Amino acid sequence: MFKDKVLLITGGTGSFGNAVLRRFLKSDLKEIRIFSRDEKKQDDMRKKYNDPKLKFYIGDVRDYQSVLNAVRGADFIYHAAALKQVPSCEFHPMEAVKTNVIGTENVLEAAINCGVKRVVCLSTDKAVYPINAMGISKAMMEKVIVAKSRSTSETTICAVRYGNVMASRGSVIPLFTNQIQAGQPITITDPSMTRFMMTLDDAVDLVLYAFEHAAPGEIFVQKAPAATIETLAKAMTGLLGAPAHPIHIIGTRHGEKLFEVLLSREEMVAAEDRGNYFRVPPDLRDLNYGKFVEQGEIKISEAVEYNSHNTTRLEVPGMQELLMKLSFIQAIVSGQHVEPED
Repeated sequence: MFKDKVLLITGGTGSFGNAVLRRFLKSDLKEIRIFSRDEKKQDDMRKKYNDPKLKFYIGDVRDYQSVLNAVRGADFIYHAAALKQVPSCEFHPMEAVKTNVIGTENVLEAAINCGVKRVVCLSTDKAVYPINAMGISKAMMEKVIVAKSRSTSETTICAVRYGNVMASRGSVIPLFTNQIQAGQPITITDPSMTRFMMTLDDAVDLVLYAFEHAAPGEIFVQKAPAATIETLAKAMTGLLGAPAHPIHIIGTRHGEKLFEVLLSREEMVAAEDRGNYFRVPPDLRDLNYGKFVEQGEIKISEAVEYNSHNTTRLEVPGMQELLMKLSFIQAIVSGQHVEPED
């Protein structure tokens, strides 16, 4: 499938881009293109990997021309470029719209115009029943993906949706680590708050599964375990040799949910269970308003959403086992200092 093909990764200097690179550098892809705004990170990657297969493109998904320059000649695209921090999107919601919604439109339009074969876009559990600007912008991004997939038969456009990627920079695991090492109390919002837990390898596996199996407009979700924030904190203190470390409860922050949802109950009605994954087909109703206004769906009323409260729940030992899959945590437990993925 990949032999002599060209793969473009938008937002390719982030944690996902690096994870995909590690997976694909040994493949028979002809070329891997990294597209991002950050020339420093691109230079760091160029030196780190030192591989002629890698090509770097400076640009911004908000700028269609810069996207077009990177897309020409590409066979496949993994679209990971996004504004993803909840607080920054709350303060600057239009910036989230420009990157997450308009930026996605630019990538998909360029892909269609250049005859790209497949595009996989990365979404988030915060797009389901969104209550913050980041989640709302990602929900709109998904609508753009489904709408665009209807307008082309040459380019297969699909999406994946995942929960928290553990130990990425800006996530709570590096924060807890720093607080423990500095002798400061761990700050948690609500002990009973739950979050899906995924490793970076899980996220890459999900994208590859969607890449191989998706039809236009489909969304793929990986079944993932969840844990309470309190369980995560206790697992961290135990692993780092500080089981009695103090925990300070600060209360739920603006824009946060008690639990996250990976599939709405409306989606669960149509979702296909594929073992480790759910496949969600697109809503392909035509523009007949009667189908939206007058015709109901009994099964929706009976369905149950797939959320971080009703999925497999990890206790402290299970959470520690999952944490120890992270090279970041392995290094810290062995006494090394390693920066988390960005």
